[in-house]
Amino acid sequence: MPTVRHALSKPGSASHFDPFVKTGRRGAARLRLAIPARVVSLYSTQRCVLLDVSRTGAQIALKKPLDLGEGALLQVHTLDQFASAVRLGNGRNGLEFETPLSDELVIQMRWFGEQIEEREKRELREAVRAWVNGDH
Repeated sequence: MPTVRHALSKPGSASHFDPFVKTGRRGAARLRLAIPARVVSLYSTQRCVLLDVSRTGAQIALKKPLDLGEGALLQVHTLDQFASAVRLGNGRNGLEFETPLSDELVIQMRWFGEQIEEREKRELREAVRAWVNGDH
């Protein structure tokens, strides 16, 4: 049985942190989102919702889930990342990226999600203002 070392331990150094050592189900902290995205697989292209993202993977909600092990391209904003479906359930897929994302790209995803939220609030305020003023 293989031995998995703790993420904070390294031979000769108790203070070293290795972000690529898996500790439990995921290898990195998640950034929770709810932003539109697209998944392109060998068999289909689907719109989906990016529920969360980390350096090592993502969780998406989509109408027709990918099969376990199926490869796909996740596309959202500046992200074009190849991944494999590693979990499946309730219209969701857990994806594991072929190569980890940079911290900068994860931060861009956060910024993009915040921009979408602000735009939706602004559009709602404009719609309410138009309704109050009798404009259609």
